[in-house]
Amino acid sequence: MALRSDWSQRTCSMARGLDILGDPWSMLVLREVFFGNGRFDAMKQRLGAADSVLTKRLAGLLDAGLLTRRPYDDGGRTRQEYVLTAKGEDALPVLNAVVIWAEKHLPAPSGQAHMFVIHSGCGERTSSADTCTACGEPLTASNTSWHSLSRTADPVPLASAGTEAPAHPQNGTAA
Repeated sequence: MALRSDWSQRTCSMARGLDILGDPWSMLVLREVFFGNGRFDAMKQRLGAADSVLTKRLAGLLDAGLLTRRPYDDGGRTRQEYVLTAKGEDALPVLNAVVIWAEKHLPAPSGQAHMFVIHSGCGERTSSADTCTACGEPLTASNTSWHSLSRTADPVPLASAGTEAPAHPQNGTAA
């Protein structure tokens, strides 16, 4: 029996959106790519996902047009990394909303298990998924950072469609 149905042709916009964004692994893959972590092995390590799980989610996000592949040289051969498309970048408010909702309503298992959405323009934390609550500017991948306390000591600028991934450490195993 299939784990879930294909909702891509439903008349409800939410159902169609959940067909792509409703899978937790897919959302976590998008999180990693927004963090600039688009290489398969690095994502696998960070997520703790099996090869088959990660491969299936990446294929789905590629097919849906949220990600694309870009070649890079690992010093010995050319490999592929996953980067956001404009369509993938447009999913940012959805991911921001999940982070903000979880911080507001779910207890964290430790003091390090927090993640915040930061508007880079004014440097303030926001409690809105699409607009900075401090200054009112719309949030985009190019002006938003995420601060995952389990990942880094400082907020991380997000990767955006068509740009190089931001340079930052990929320490820790959970976000």
